Amino acid sequence: MTSKTLAAVACAAVALGAGSSAFAQQAAAPAQTTQAPAVSHGAPIAGMCILSVQGAIAGSTVGRHVATRMDQIVQQVNAELNGERTAIENETRALEGQRATLDRTAFEQRASGLQVRANALQRRAAQREREVAATEQRAMGRVGQEMEPLIRQVYQQRQCTVLLNREAVVIANPAMDITPGVVQALNAKITQFTIERERLDQQPATPAAGGQAGAARPATTTPAPATRR
Repeated sequence: MTSKTLAAVACAAVALGAGSSAFAQQAAAPAQTTQAPAVSHGAPIAGMCILSVQGAIAGSTVGRHVATRMDQIVQQVNAELNGERTAIENETRALEGQRATLDRTAFEQRASGLQVRANALQRRAAQREREVAATEQRAMGRVGQEMEPLIRQVYQQRQCTVLLNREAVVIANPAMDITPGVVQALNAKITQFTIERERLDQQPATPAAGGQAGAARPATTTPAPATRR
């Protein structure tokens, strides 16, 4: 096994990036300090309303709660993965330092063992990434479920005739924006709820065709670092 292969073993573990989604980044981001130039608007169009669903979630208390909790979950997952990753890296460096004193068979056996561990860690990191994505999807589904009737409620209160996506509108009179009303209603309804990480490894293994149940094929490539979607 070459030095290049050993280096690949040492770098095989992948930790998730901080956070899990563009939404959470938006919710956790500080308010912009640069103000846009003032615009003179025409009169509001009667019955026409605009709404930013992303802005309503990010601006709500429960939205910030989801973002904070997702960051905590990602940090926990990274801590779980990084312990094994560090151990593999340290053992790889130690083995490389012993290359000159070990016979070829012993060296290759130990290097092969490290490769097996690195492959297993790659698979576990990919699984944890799927768990984080599933956790956020469930949490966002809960927020959307809570907010959906409130959008209709505010729409009727404002006597809207048509509701447009604010992200698809370049400029509009703020008087037509019902986003603040939706945020206010959402804050009054819910501010937080329990969010636990989905555990995909608790699902029963599916028997592999022609082999042992739950047998996993060794990873052949290093997965890309996880990023927030």
